Amino acid sequence: MAWQDDSAECDKVLEALRALDTPTVCNALERVIPERRGHGFTTSPLVCLDPAAPPMVGWARTATIRAMQPSGRDPEAQAQATLAYYEHAGQSPHPTITVIQDLDPAPGAACFWGEVHSAMHRGLGSLGVITNGTIRDLDDWAEGFQALSAGVAPSHAFVHIVDCNIQVEVHGMCVKPGDLIHADQHGAVVIPTEVAEQVPEAAAQVAKQESLLIEASQKPGFNVEKIKAIFTGTDDH
Repeated sequence: MAWQDDSAECDKVLEALRALDTPTVCNALERVIPERRGHGFTTSPLVCLDPAAPPMVGWARTATIRAMQPSGRDPEAQAQATLAYYEHAGQSPHPTITVIQDLDPAPGAACFWGEVHSAMHRGLGSLGVITNGTIRDLDDWAEGFQALSAGVAPSHAFVHIVDCNIQVEVHGMCVKPGDLIHADQHGAVVIPTEVAEQVPEAAAQVAKQESLLIEASQKPGFNVEKIKAIFTGTDDH
């Protein structure tokens, strides 16, 4: 049985991942799946709504939106598309992270996210949103619901759901529905479930190696020869 199919084991793995920041998770993934070193994470900056908030770790729920032109659908068809999205957004397992790709030629010109959607998605079990679109209603945003976005805008214009439960790409990170996502103020990364259990231990190993250099750099006599000794394993400590 896979760890994610056992609720107790799943809680344990997610808790261990939440104890790490996203750069550390990326470092660990470089060790356990080196062939994935160059992709699977956001590659351009996102604005973090609450940099002090703890990392998010959850299962991806995905959709695409447009805002600058009406959908062209009749009202009933658009309502069905919107409800289909909400059904997808609220599906188990939880917790989830919502990943929304804005398809407009100039993404982020208008908002899907504000007071109402932040509250609704938090109620549906989402920890936060990752989007190349924008957010608004900052003073009325749902407490505890994180956002990594392209920034802030005032209007929702003609915003509408285009599709949901599909692969999306946000700031260089490709995400499929159900992917395991780790995100914090630095950005986000997809963690393949087959290596998720290995990430905390790999992170500890990387941190131990880094601490050797950090500690050495803070002592008198630190120089290039000391770096060489650490790199070659000939350092006394």
